[in-house]
Amino acid sequence: MKRYIALIMTLLCALLVIPVSASAESAKPYENANAYVLMEMTTETVLAEKNGDKQYNCGYLSKLMSLLLIAEDIETGRYLLSTELTASKSVEGTKGAVIWLEPGDKITVEDLLKSVIIGNANDAMTVLAEKSEQTTEKFVMRMNSEAFDLGMRNTAFYSPYGSADEREHSTAHDIGIVCCRLARYEFLREYFRTWRDFVKEGKTELVSENSLARTYDRHIGFKACHSDMSGYCVAEGGMNEGGTCYISVILGAEDTDTALSGAKKLVNTGFHDYKVTATMFPDEMMRPLNVKGGTEEAVPVRIRSQERIVVPRGVKELCTVTVLPEYVSAPLKKGQRIGTAGFYSEKELVCETDIIVDDDVEALSYSYILSKMLLNSLN
Repeated sequence: MKRYIALIMTLLCALLVIPVSASAESAKPYENANAYVLMEMTTETVLAEKNGDKQYNCGYLSKLMSLLLIAEDIETGRYLLSTELTASKSVEGTKGAVIWLEPGDKITVEDLLKSVIIGNANDAMTVLAEKSEQTTEKFVMRMNSEAFDLGMRNTAFYSPYGSADEREHSTAHDIGIVCCRLARYEFLREYFRTWRDFVKEGKTELVSENSLARTYDRHIGFKACHSDMSGYCVAEGGMNEGGTCYISVILGAEDTDTALSGAKKLVNTGFHDYKVTATMFPDEMMRPLNVKGGTEEAVPVRIRSQERIVVPRGVKELCTVTVLPEYVSAPLKKGQRIGTAGFYSEKELVCETDIIVDDDVEALSYSYILSKMLLNSLN
């Protein structure tokens, strides 16, 4: 009898476990991808990741770095959206997605930009790259230089297009950094949000591979792509009414539905589980610090910067712990670091910043002492 009861209990447990496992799997479709990352846009904080710094071929997602440079050039006035460009001979024989440009064709920067963002068009990217840096080779050099300046240490670009060279690689985290910067260019959002459009006087249709552009109400960008080398990849950004923006990147998913649904779920996880707040610590709470060997007995101090940070939604307030010496020795320069302020959620360190002196203090000298003695005697 006990054996039968044990068998029945085992079967019941099995029946209970199977649905839970399936539910957990469906809740996180991105887990089977090669890599993924979830980031907050303004602070570039990584909130969730898998193989976030592992190098992969990212396909056309590499083109997001190209778009970042073009956006910089437009914002700084090197050319306008209305500027008309002429396609060079370089567009002949362009492989991959194209809008069938031929040498001598004239087309505006805006239509080229739409062609790259919506249609992934490589010939349109060629024309924009040559406008920015004369040649695509020089443009690629700039891509790698600016990527390094952004802290992208696991990325190498070999073309403005992506997928053109098997040596080309990046990471989910590095692509996320690019997206954080792209999200700040508001004039790009109109194109990123467009799923279908036309260029070349309506003769060429553009259709985005990122269907979230028409199905996700928080969508502000960026790109979806796939190839045999990269698998299915998505970079997605979502913004709420308050301007908070979360960005997800998924590399090497098994199919387009998994990649797109996973990217959307990751972004929604950001809105559901986290919030952006500030480290509001009043400067009035910082007492002047005693100075030894200086022309002043004390010097005012302050926190270098009050930062925006991302914390779990359940965190109500942060505790500040300051670390300062009993005194400092002159000379001191305004802005000099003399301590730290740590912001904690219970026992967990959320972020840390410097405490600095807020004024110059010269060291005592014989001439200063003599002048003080003389002044005292006259008084």
